[in-house]
Amino acid sequence: MRLHDSTGFAASFVLTVASLIVVAASTTTMADELPRVAVATDQKSFVLQPGGKPFVPWGFNYDHDDRGRLIEDYWDAEWPTIAEDFREMRELGANTVRIHLQLGRFMTAADTPNLKSLAQLSKLVRLAEENRLYLDLTGLACYHKQDVPAWYDKLDEQQRWNVQAQFWSAIAERCAKSPAIFCYDLMNEPVVPGGKRTDGDWLGPSFAGKHFVQFITLDSARRDRPDIAKAWVDHLVAAVRKHDRHHLITVGLVDWSLDRPGLTSGFVPDKIAASLDFLSVHIYPEKNKIGFALDTLRGFAIGKPVLIEETFPLKCSLTEFTLFHERSKQHAAGWIGFYWGKNLSQLRPAKSIADALMAGWLEWFQKNSPKP
Repeated sequence: MRLHDSTGFAASFVLTVASLIVVAASTTTMADELPRVAVATDQKSFVLQPGGKPFVPWGFNYDHDDRGRLIEDYWDAEWPTIAEDFREMRELGANTVRIHLQLGRFMTAADTPNLKSLAQLSKLVRLAEENRLYLDLTGLACYHKQDVPAWYDKLDEQQRWNVQAQFWSAIAERCAKSPAIFCYDLMNEPVVPGGKRTDGDWLGPSFAGKHFVQFITLDSARRDRPDIAKAWVDHLVAAVRKHDRHHLITVGLVDWSLDRPGLTSGFVPDKIAASLDFLSVHIYPEKNKIGFALDTLRGFAIGKPVLIEETFPLKCSLTEFTLFHERSKQHAAGWIGFYWGKNLSQLRPAKSIADALMAGWLEWFQKNSPKP
């Protein structure tokens, strides 16, 4: 009888300990799981769910390395470099990384996604999760003109939109379950032309060897430009929502998108905002024109959060940029600058003006990182 009691006690004790271990492991997993980013109820900022903790996107465009190579140019052969860069960006205080995905690397044909590239994207998403970084996935890029598929440039407007929808459908299906996705940015700096362009001429002028601006049609055909922009946005949002009902969607807009005299992109904020979760704008404040940059930002504040998705002291001093950043807090919900693979120890002492500029920027970025 005593032996039976002892054995029963031992078995009960083992089961109790095992149960506690399972509960502890489960609790740790829940505590460590990356929360999802959502729009706050005030429609001006972001929060983490569950819990509702405020979230301020603060990060880098990781668009190319210091040699000008796009991430898909080296993410197969030099993965350790990317892993190291993600750790360095986190150490600098970033919580968000903007990744630019080339259409030509993700679509092998009009209706055929590139499974190898999608697998590598999954690997990148896991890396973000491990480093507790959120990804701004910007798609449909055609930055290197020589890498744009010839078949893609030959398509008409509707055919091209359908390929773009196939791209986003494949990306959303692959990434829907990861909490590390901050948002899907449908395209970097899309533009609706005011008239008719030459057949196949879909890209804007080159900047530093890359084509960042892209046209979504070659002929407005007397249609209202904002109507074309909204129809395009709706088409691609529907493609994303087929597989992902939760992650946020935006578009990376040039600062000349406002409906005012002069150059405009056709993507007027208040005409397309209803289809998006938040607005993204690219602003590089200029010397002695901080007020103008702030007025531009104010034009994007129309009842949804505004992310300054690209910014940098490229055309002004750090002193003026600091002033811009401080005053932009009235309307902006987050800021994303640039990181190109060189950390502060590699940039100091600076061997060039470019290195000195980047070193000063990274020091400023780290100093001004919002508290977690």
